[in-house]
Parts: sequence; C-alpha cells; structure tokens
Amino acid sequence: MAQAFRPNTAGSLFATDGKAHPLQDTLLAVTLVLGVIAFVTAMFHGLHLISSWAGLVGIATGAYGQFISVTTRERFGLILGLGASAVGFFLGMAHGGLFGGVFG
Repeated sequence: MAQAFRPNTAGSLFATDGKAHPLQDTLLAVTLVLGVIAFVTAMFHGLHLISSWAGLVGIATGAYGQFISVTTRERFGLILGLGASAVGFFLGMAHGGLFGGVFG
C-alpha cells in the first residue's frame, strides 16, 4: 500500500510535486521557443538580428525561470532553452550584433 501515500504526478508534465506551476511552465515554454528560434536563425548569416534578440530575451526569461523554478523537470527544460538561446545569441552577435549596423 505504499502507492497510496505517493502523490499523483500524472496531472502535469512538469510538476513533480503534484501542484500546478503556471508561471514556471509559461517561462519554460517561452524559453524553449525562443531558444529554438535563436538557434535555428543563427545558422543563417542574414538573420542575425532575430537570433541575437531572441537569444537575449531567451537568456533573460530562462534566468528568471531558473530563479523561481520549483521542480527538477522545470530546471532541466530551462537549461536546454538557456543553452540554445545562448548559442543563438553568441552566433547572432558574431554575425552582426543586436543592431546590425544601424548604430555605428
């Protein structure tokens, strides 16, 4: 009867404590989406504005999500999104930067 004392975690994919975390899940989804956008657009030299800005915003949302995250599953996804955002940001900066010759 040990299973009677375990919480039901089947309700949410990211909440292992059995509670809802809507803000953390939203930050996780935003960070992952921005990370994918930054990573994919960083492969094209002409899309450096999109990759650098998406990467920068993805890093910011991922860092705040790590600060307020509750469960290990959330932190794992945030680290994946942060890594992709950072790679996209740095490659976007190497290809032309945040402003792309608008200033300077």
